[in-house]
Amino acid sequence: MAVQTVATTAHSTVDLGPAAALSCRECGHRVPLGPLFACEECFGPLEIAYDFSGYDTEELRARITAGPANIWRYAPLLPVPADVADKPNLNPGWTKLVQADNLARELGITGPLYVKDDSGNPTHSFKDRVVAQALEAARAFGFTTLSCSSTGNLAGAVGAAAARAGFRSCVFIPHDLEQGKVVMAAVYGGQLVGIDGNYDDVNRFCSELIGDPIGEGWGFVNVNLRPYYAEGSKTLAYEICEQLGWRLPDQIVVPIASGSQLTKIDKGLKELIALGLVEDRPYKIFGAQAEGCSPVSAAFKAGHDVVRPQKPNTIAKSLAIGNPADGPYVLDIARRTGGAVEDVTDAQVVEAIRLLARTEGIFAETAGGVTVGVTKKLVESGVLDPSLTTVVLNTGDGLKTLDAVADAGLTATIRPSLESFRDAGLV
Repeated sequence: MAVQTVATTAHSTVDLGPAAALSCRECGHRVPLGPLFACEECFGPLEIAYDFSGYDTEELRARITAGPANIWRYAPLLPVPADVADKPNLNPGWTKLVQADNLARELGITGPLYVKDDSGNPTHSFKDRVVAQALEAARAFGFTTLSCSSTGNLAGAVGAAAARAGFRSCVFIPHDLEQGKVVMAAVYGGQLVGIDGNYDDVNRFCSELIGDPIGEGWGFVNVNLRPYYAEGSKTLAYEICEQLGWRLPDQIVVPIASGSQLTKIDKGLKELIALGLVEDRPYKIFGAQAEGCSPVSAAFKAGHDVVRPQKPNTIAKSLAIGNPADGPYVLDIARRTGGAVEDVTDAQVVEAIRLLARTEGIFAETAGGVTVGVTKKLVESGVLDPSLTTVVLNTGDGLKTLDAVADAGLTATIRPSLESFRDAGLV
């Protein structure tokens, strides 16, 4: 494949901070840093291997604390150069960790409940984190075009990051995405291409494009740059623990699309433990899916290790990946940590969006409705311990998925008079 095999030896000395090599998650085979995503020995997924030797825990903690209020405060733990904060980037991260006492009461949770609200990122979703990482890798490897296959949020994040950094962008989406996400991806001036099919069809097309000469010089953030891109999700784990006073949460509920976010949050938590930045103690990770696209949940409930693909049919389109690449690893993590993978119906997603908005003033997109809905279901079934510290992720802004709650509207229409107001029974 033309781009996948771009002269890895030429990139063996590239400066990506503590990133030392690419390592296969399956067989452990290592190769130099480069725009690669599959192991040449077993075709397993590649991920970043680091050299964190020489770090003093307290010095590292002080360095992080003194860093910028974005993901680059964690530059010593990421595959980026030391001067990353000085380069044109959207600088996402350091979003709010909201103590959700009102929601906790509604759900019957007696311990501390928090919502990690990533709708505050530059394009209003967590995808800004992963794209920021991929952009730095694209710079390092000399790419000139940023691209991706996307269910919507990623398309917008790539378009915005490319515009800011002076890259060309060309992104691919299913043709029937929510209009809000289409507009947000298109407004940045890059090329936006709709594919007649679902996300898995889009992803297959992008894999073909990478192998064609037309894709030369293209950095596909979630394909040939995937090992770097995926590391952006670790920053959610870092921020949550730092915002909790350098403590691990007892339980965390994470939405599942490809499954990469959940696996990298687990990786981030383990890194903080290994570096001595947090106390080593048990934590549980729960995965959340919509019933209309729940291949990982189905495999978990059936006790399977293999995830059987599904054809997506859900309003939670940002999670509508029927063949999730990291599905088997999500199963491993949920079982290893004592968590679970659960799903909710579209009606429950909408109910949860409204619940979060009504109790905490957070308007979540459908993926946030999935995590809140699954949290409610896990509490009711006794799977999630209501007395422990729990963090629920909201990964995007509800303004992107207005169709889900389109029946919300005016309470009443009145004349501009006190009499009319009284007559409407609003007092």
